[in-house]
Amino acid sequence: MRGKVLVASVCALAATLLAVPPSANAWGARGHNATGTIAEMRLSPSARNEVNRLLAGEPNPSLAGVSTWADEVRQNDPELGKRSAPWHYVNIGENGCVYDPAVNGNNGDNVVEAIRVQTGILADKSKSDAERRQALKFVVHFVGDIHQPMHAGYARDRGGNEFKVDYLGRNTNLHSVWDSRMLETRPASGEVDRLLALPAPNLSDTDPAHWAQDSCRIVERTGVYPASHTIGDEYTQQFLPVAESQLRLASERLGQLLNGALGTGAPGPLTGSAGS
Repeated sequence: MRGKVLVASVCALAATLLAVPPSANAWGARGHNATGTIAEMRLSPSARNEVNRLLAGEPNPSLAGVSTWADEVRQNDPELGKRSAPWHYVNIGENGCVYDPAVNGNNGDNVVEAIRVQTGILADKSKSDAERRQALKFVVHFVGDIHQPMHAGYARDRGGNEFKVDYLGRNTNLHSVWDSRMLETRPASGEVDRLLALPAPNLSDTDPAHWAQDSCRIVERTGVYPASHTIGDEYTQQFLPVAESQLRLASERLGQLLNGALGTGAPGPLTGSAGS
């Protein structure tokens, strides 16, 4: 009998593992935390007050402190984690890096629409604090995700997850290299200062569809998908500055978006035309 129970338990565990969606992390905790930290520096007084009010009671009541919640929810709330898993990315590489809801919108389950929908919930004061708090945590994370190039890349290799590489002597994949491994070649201390030392980005484009398209165009650059599957310092020197620029851009756009949704002004225009 004990043997049958053990076999049943193993089968159940295998089924559970098969049901877990592919990894969709972006930037790792370091990148997301830095994005949240800089965005918080950009908040207007009214937006800051609302963020503080909504996050009161969180273990770490700051944008950095909730920046990885959307990844952690997969373990803490499997049902919500499964439902929100497609919201972390959009595969537009096969469509020439053009976002078209009818072609690659996945029935609205993608990072572009998730940012739009969750920002709308956050800005809607008729919603409950619990709904708006959850939306805030999603927005903080998804604005980071959409600026990670692999999160807007190709479906055929699951955003670089299936493109295996040896990076600095370690077996990994291209998605992971962009998520965190390049960032980890620099000390964690001083990361925010390094990002703030970069040129201030242009924030005139407030359409998440365009953000995704720009991220995807990075994936198309020569060398991002290396000719050799063994890469190291030369790859880091070429593309770590690109990753850091994307993090800085994500940080500033997140601050701008939250000021629009929570400040005295109206939320930014988040509903660009399809395929624009």
